[in-house]
Amino acid sequence: MTKAEQARIVAWRLKILRHAENEPRYVAQTCRYFGISRTAFYRWKKRFDEFGEAGLADRPRTPHRSPRATPSAVVSKILYLRQNYHFGAGRIAAYLQRFHQIEIARSSVHRILIKHGMGRLPANQKHRLHRKRWKRYEKAQPGHRLQMDVKFLERIPGTRKRLYQFTAIDDCTRIRILKIYDACNQRTAIRFLNEVRNRLPFQILVLQTDNGAEFQSRFHWHAESLDIRHVYIRPRSPHLNGKVERSHRIGNQEFYQLIDQNGISDDIHLFNKKVREWEDYYNYHRPHGALQGQTPFERLIEKSRADVSQGS
Repeated sequence: MTKAEQARIVAWRLKILRHAENEPRYVAQTCRYFGISRTAFYRWKKRFDEFGEAGLADRPRTPHRSPRATPSAVVSKILYLRQNYHFGAGRIAAYLQRFHQIEIARSSVHRILIKHGMGRLPANQKHRLHRKRWKRYEKAQPGHRLQMDVKFLERIPGTRKRLYQFTAIDDCTRIRILKIYDACNQRTAIRFLNEVRNRLPFQILVLQTDNGAEFQSRFHWHAESLDIRHVYIRPRSPHLNGKVERSHRIGNQEFYQLIDQNGISDDIHLFNKKVREWEDYYNYHRPHGALQGQTPFERLIEKSRADVSQGS
């Protein structure tokens, strides 16, 4: 209830009491005239005698005690995740269950966010409507298609040096491999592809990239020589590489905006160490919304078990 509504209610109840003061023997007629009960009249009169006009305002209807209410510590965790990581209600519920063993319904999280004025994300995090929706797809086999892209990092202050994050993500399991380089060319792309092959626990069948200069003929034929089919997405169609693009956005929200890059970005080895820690958290611990709350590694185990059961 707004302050203006409260003021109108107080003024109306005060008018009723003033009307009864002029005719003290006709309280029943006053109540009948204004359409209220005598119980309500005497309740308001008692509160007016004790607290003045402030006593005529509506009191909160919330109970004094709520034994089944969400604990304040849990509410604080919910608000922290919303404010710092911009998690949605479902992601917050999954996070609390996985890392804090707290069972809370998604609807309860949503209600708490609305109550504290955090039901809407900041303007730069809001969902944007698309003229034409595209259908999400997912490969059924790990390694069937791997998306690869480069993220251009901020230039190091005071220098002309720039770093680049090479990213590869499996379409099926969302397992992701990251590496920071100080150059963006076909040579570094080939080095990254070799590292991805060595670190992934499954064979790569198809590699998908955009049409960047780092993924041209030399890189293309190197991938083909490794029995990896290399395909390009259509020009100006980043949504076709949507999983790796979305992972870059997640990195901005949950890693780069929280890490202090001063003193880290100057040392590429230290930077890669921090990125590797973030990669391990993403692959082994972070619940993924598109995987129904599973981590990428848990999805890999599930797929492996399914393949074994089908083979037997």
